[in-house]
Amino acid sequence: MTLIDHLPVLVVILPLLTAPLCVLLDRPVAAWGAALGAAWLTFVGAALLVGQVADGGAISYQLGGWAPPWGIEYRVDTLGAYVLLIVSAMAALVLLSARESVEREIFRVNGARFYAAFLLAFAGLMGIVATGDAFNVFVFLEISSLSTYALISMGRDRRALTAAFQYLVMGTIGATFILIGIGFLYMMTGTLNMLDLAERLPEVSNTRTVRAGFAFLTVGIGLKLAMFPLHLWMPNAYTYAPSVVTAFLAATATKVAVYVLLRFILGIFGIEFGLGRMPLEYLLIPLGLMGILSASMVAIYQVEIKRLLAYSSVAQIGYIVLGVGLANTHGITAAVLHLFNHALMKGALFIALGAVAYRIGATTLDAFSGLGRRMPLTMGAIVIGGLSLIGVPGTVGFVSKWYLVLAALERGLWPIALLVLVGSVMAVVYVWKVVERAYFSQASSGSGEASEAPL
Repeated sequence: MTLIDHLPVLVVILPLLTAPLCVLLDRPVAAWGAALGAAWLTFVGAALLVGQVADGGAISYQLGGWAPPWGIEYRVDTLGAYVLLIVSAMAALVLLSARESVEREIFRVNGARFYAAFLLAFAGLMGIVATGDAFNVFVFLEISSLSTYALISMGRDRRALTAAFQYLVMGTIGATFILIGIGFLYMMTGTLNMLDLAERLPEVSNTRTVRAGFAFLTVGIGLKLAMFPLHLWMPNAYTYAPSVVTAFLAATATKVAVYVLLRFILGIFGIEFGLGRMPLEYLLIPLGLMGILSASMVAIYQVEIKRLLAYSSVAQIGYIVLGVGLANTHGITAAVLHLFNHALMKGALFIALGAVAYRIGATTLDAFSGLGRRMPLTMGAIVIGGLSLIGVPGTVGFVSKWYLVLAALERGLWPIALLVLVGSVMAVVYVWKVVERAYFSQASSGSGEASEAPL
């Protein structure tokens, strides 16, 4: 076998093995170089995987030569390959801007450890997507979650510790629910391989154990997804974490959770059971709409831009949940599209916001006064990201919202299509707050000395 035949496992192993190397190097600049190299090599591997899957279909990789379902299998299909690509791309891009940002926002003694934890979180997310074993999903979920708690706690603001602890408590509850759900499925089928589960579950799908497992998995993944009203950990985690961490988590963590939700509902339980016999649409559609409207309303009143964008993320996740709940082709298409589109636009917004924090040391609304003239490129990026949040034609956000409206109209639910448009109008309000302060207000004392961010 050639090296390229091992890509499904290499994209997980490479960041995982580089993490302890960062600790051994024990110098922030050297650790940053190692992490950056690992991230870009992983991105190249993910890009090659996309090509392999496009040419030959889903890839099955048997660990240790043990054939599934007895052995652990990594399985990468078309959607999984693209999720691996977006996660690795975001990690590589975020790390490009990380060195100077980390030096400013994290105590030097934690520098090398920061990059080690970052790579562990990255490896965990890649493993969740690549694995074809249900229990391995839980294992990689814990790897990414535990390292994420550490990353959030490294913020200089003491409230970062509280935010990390709150996320730890909520994340542990979510992981426990997922483990219980997987345990129930194993109890009824005797297998953990996802393809094998999909074949065996229809025979026992009418049992209360399988239904309970489905419920536990939905709630547990919903908590990791920050689905309304299970989102309470997200605003503080995004606000007080270092800028690099916020950008990476916003672009990847919740998107991987969406992928896991789709993989379990559509791939393991099947669309007939997951979206037909189980009354999931009666749960997801109301919760999706409530998330869109309530989180957008809260975002309008925020004066801290990182918190504003955190609540915006809850609203954007609401669009994804709504698309899954509509349970038709256009709805699932909208959910999958918004998974990628939200990763792009929210990753861009938080990276640009990190540049503002680097120059000014603050990301409050007052600090943005006159910033459009002082940091034109950075503010231009923020405006483009904001337009995409709104769903202006010509941006990626428009495409997924268009499919969501089509999905609602296809089912004759025109009030839902109208509420999607109302959510976009509310996004106009909170995005305009930032634009108005940056371009139509006099420079404050904090932003008066600001200049454009480094390349």
